[in-house]
Amino acid sequence: MAKVTFNTDLCKGCGLCVNACPKKILALSKTTINKKGYFPAEMVDQSQCIACAFCATMCPDSVITVEK
Repeated sequence: MAKVTFNTDLCKGCGLCVNACPKKILALSKTTINKKGYFPAEMVDQSQCIACAFCATMCPDSVITVEK
């Protein structure tokens, strides 16, 4: 099973990873605000992840780690 982790303190909430996910299982948080004042990206359904790493590739700040 794939494991996706986010360094939420560095995420600026740009949404590029959300748009890149083919399974549409990423979203910007509606409740959590990070130290920079942004709503960071988060995984909605980890069990549906196929570990394609499109999200990590698109992230301009390299805050996403994908492990298979």
